[in-house]
Amino acid sequence: MKTIRLIGEPREDLGTTKSRLLREAGKVPCVLYGGKEHINFAVYRDDFKNLVYTPNTYLVQIEIGDKKYKSILQDIQFHPVNDLITHVDFLEISESNPVSLALPVKMKGNSPGVRAGGKLLVKNKKLRVKGLIKDMPDFIEVNIDALELGKSVKVGEISVDGLELLDAPANAIVSVLATRASKEAANAAK
Repeated sequence: MKTIRLIGEPREDLGTTKSRLLREAGKVPCVLYGGKEHINFAVYRDDFKNLVYTPNTYLVQIEIGDKKYKSILQDIQFHPVNDLITHVDFLEISESNPVSLALPVKMKGNSPGVRAGGKLLVKNKKLRVKGLIKDMPDFIEVNIDALELGKSVKVGEISVDGLELLDAPANAIVSVLATRASKEAANAAK
């Protein structure tokens, strides 16, 4: 799994006023939990661009002073009007404890249903999985080579080595919908 590095500054002063001053200086108040203690720190807002505004899921290496922590992005809060990041929570991870993540889905292959005039509809762009961090891939690959017109690939049909899929097995990941043109072509062929 790919890793992004963030450099944080420790925060001693907590509270609404100090957090507002941090935001005005272009920084985001953050907290790292899940380890022995909670660590409050701040990161420049622009450093989140490659972590937040992407469809990918990353491990985050946080450097605060001379210490390094492996973590994942747990929660993020945005301002309701201007959509600026106002607060971020990170979860410290260890190699021996399982973690839950939402991994992106990538399609592989060429669907016969699409070649017949159907429309490929991706219903789930990410799937929730649970497992050890060493087993986490960058994405989950879904093969659509056998996907016919009007059919779908469901979560229960997918398996990933070493990981447990947390989404309902009956949820569709990708479907091929019959379009008006494909229905007319099928009727004309009769």
